[in-house]
Amino acid sequence: MFEKETYIRRRDELKRLVGSGLVLLFGNNEAPANYPANGYAPFRQDSSFLYYFGQHRDALVGVIDVDNNQEMLIGDDIDIEDIVWMGFVPSVSDLASQVGISRTAPMKELKTIVKKAQSEKRQIHFLPPYRHDTMITIMDLLGIHPSQQKESASLQLIRAVVKMRATKEPQEIEAIERACDVGYAMHTTAQLLIKPGVTERFIGGQVDGIARSLAQGVSFATIFSQHGEIMHGNPSDAPLEAGRLALCDAGCELDDYCSDNTRTMPVSGKFTQKQLEIYSIVEQCHDYVLDVAKPGVRYADVHFAVCRLMTERLKELGLMKGDTEEAVRAGAHAMFLPHGLGHMMGMDVHDMEGLGQIHVGFDEETRPNLEQFGTNCLRMGRKLEEGFVVTDEPGIYFIPHLIDLWRKEGHCKEFLNFDLLETYKDFGGIRIEDDLLITKDGCRFLGSKRIPYHPTELENFMNKN
Repeated sequence: MFEKETYIRRRDELKRLVGSGLVLLFGNNEAPANYPANGYAPFRQDSSFLYYFGQHRDALVGVIDVDNNQEMLIGDDIDIEDIVWMGFVPSVSDLASQVGISRTAPMKELKTIVKKAQSEKRQIHFLPPYRHDTMITIMDLLGIHPSQQKESASLQLIRAVVKMRATKEPQEIEAIERACDVGYAMHTTAQLLIKPGVTERFIGGQVDGIARSLAQGVSFATIFSQHGEIMHGNPSDAPLEAGRLALCDAGCELDDYCSDNTRTMPVSGKFTQKQLEIYSIVEQCHDYVLDVAKPGVRYADVHFAVCRLMTERLKELGLMKGDTEEAVRAGAHAMFLPHGLGHMMGMDVHDMEGLGQIHVGFDEETRPNLEQFGTNCLRMGRKLEEGFVVTDEPGIYFIPHLIDLWRKEGHCKEFLNFDLLETYKDFGGIRIEDDLLITKDGCRFLGSKRIPYHPTELENFMNKN
């Protein structure tokens, strides 16, 4: 939690941006894992509620009456039964005071507050819900069926929240830096453990343990796999095999902010020549972003600049052919890079994605292309601004089923060497990812220490023990 003045200032700015009406920001409830009293742990508060109200307790709702310039924290005080099992929790009134709010009410009063606003023909603003208990609450309050709530959510509120949360304050950047430092410990632990015979699950568990020990936990389910061509390959029981590559995509949450990094390592401790050729392309694409990302530049343009660079380098290896511009325009590069260069990051690892990617990653000038394979997965295309935090995560993947499909269909055959691609079907995939802060004149990576990724540096680090 930041100083209470932070939350007062944020709520004041939100009122200014929304203009009128009643804003409802729902905190999360406990979510049962497999029966009511066995909840998922640790508890995860809704990020937008945290941004404006700062409290981690479950079963709270923040109410902002824009027209009357009033704010209220809604929730029920816990009873002795909860105190016996969970320990003392401050009263709702005390929680409200900590973030600069003087008015509170029990949960049963929320319906009365909403009905009064409705009777006055005032707009009720809420964000798109993602938990079904919140959907039921909205249906009880407003009579909107869950199937219609995403479309009924307040576009005015969504745009205001995105505008505020997209530009990170100095204290937020400091929190992300701290999370990145834990990310360093997570990834270097994995790098030192990798060797033939160790299972994916063991290393994934050690990575998760670092996040639980030094932070609030992981910011997403850890990806650790020898099948790096699978974008979200979770750890299996498979032992690591000599000569293969292992991809680790992991991050933590610390002080409510995230880190997200990816590294790809040779299981044997040294890249083969074939692996090094592909790895060096990804490395060059990753570092190239530092030269071109800056305020005023569209991240879509950075993405396609990386795609052109990747295409040129793959042509040198004979995997691609033809005119580079035409190949990228046709989407041939998506055979190797079927996702976008990166995404917004902050309190959520895919920051604010639940508010609608069209509002978070795009603007009036830059619209998504949902038709072209690969380009349709571009999460971030809008103009960059100072204070944005985005990921830089180029990759090259050899996906056997995709190779077979495109070869069968003849898709982009004028730009791809399918005969040579056949020899890479057992290669796997490579991704290198760091978290990028857009600065006044350019950009920089976040975190006080860089997780080894340059080939010689990485090999030396892995083999130092």
